Amino acid sequence: MDPIALLTQMIKTPSLSRNEGETAKLLFDEMHRLGFAPRRYLNNVWAVSENFDAAKPTLMLNSHHDTVKPAPGYTRDPYIPHLENGILYGLGSNDAGASAVSMIATFEQIRSKNLSFNLLLAITAEEEVTGEGGMRAFLPHLIENGINIDMALIGEPTGMQPAVAERGLVVLDCVTEGRSGHAARGEGINALYRAMDDIARIRSFHFPNESNVLGPIGMQVTQIQAGSQHNVVPDRCSWVIDVRTTDAYSNEKTVEILREAMRHTTLTPRSFRIRASVIDHDHPMVVAAESMGKKPFVSPTTSDMSQMHAFPSLKMGPGDSARSHSADEYIRIDEIAEGITEYMAYLNNLSKIYTQN
Repeated sequence: MDPIALLTQMIKTPSLSRNEGETAKLLFDEMHRLGFAPRRYLNNVWAVSENFDAAKPTLMLNSHHDTVKPAPGYTRDPYIPHLENGILYGLGSNDAGASAVSMIATFEQIRSKNLSFNLLLAITAEEEVTGEGGMRAFLPHLIENGINIDMALIGEPTGMQPAVAERGLVVLDCVTEGRSGHAARGEGINALYRAMDDIARIRSFHFPNESNVLGPIGMQVTQIQAGSQHNVVPDRCSWVIDVRTTDAYSNEKTVEILREAMRHTTLTPRSFRIRASVIDHDHPMVVAAESMGKKPFVSPTTSDMSQMHAFPSLKMGPGDSARSHSADEYIRIDEIAEGITEYMAYLNNLSKIYTQN
């Protein structure tokens, strides 16, 4: 296959999250042309390696083909790929089109080899919004088809260094109640003052347990709203906490602990689904990366690793995370070539280490 030609076609084909039907068709057709016998579920396209053996563990090669909306500062048309001095510009080129085409090219070369594990290639949808039709639907679909994933390599722009952990996320909608009254008479119970008391508790709060890898849970109050006019004591204050969770507690337990710390405020989580992910440092996936001289790190960004609760995962791919979601997004052609070479070497190395274990 020609990974640059495929990526060019992906850039030309708008694939905003929840609207990836055309790129799903493009990917399916390319995988079919390459003889992968692909399957499609919603806008998720996947295939398994030749001689798939249910007795072997299965490694999922996963990246995503959806994009965010173009940033407002683009100086080029985000949907017209432009190749200049070895650099390919276009929306989704770095995040995560480069990883997707590199994984497809790698799968083409290695799918018939006798590895110590099966390979399942999955280029999935709705990663950018953690949507219902992406990984959240795809993993149950695999189970319904009798396929269990034992580990996953996630293609995201990391400069081909292995991200071994991500923080989770819980957004809390907070409501503090009071009682309205005339400001001049000092009547009522000021909900804003009550909220300030609980916000002070959030600022100074420390969870008893701390993650060995991710460190302490991080919290920031990011929004607040109260009051209708200058002379009325507010009877309600709404505010928001951004909570970056770790593997020290489940998301549910994290919220339970915070609720116990509040005196006047009701906390309502928007979702529990974005969970912290940490792979053991002695897992073969980490050992294989380190033995190649790669440096494990904690990722500051989230990905579909947050949906992979039942098996270990590691994130690694060509490109630079700092370019993601930025104007005039780009990928270097040599980064894709390196990505394919490094993926091949990594999978062969992992297969040897898995055999030894």
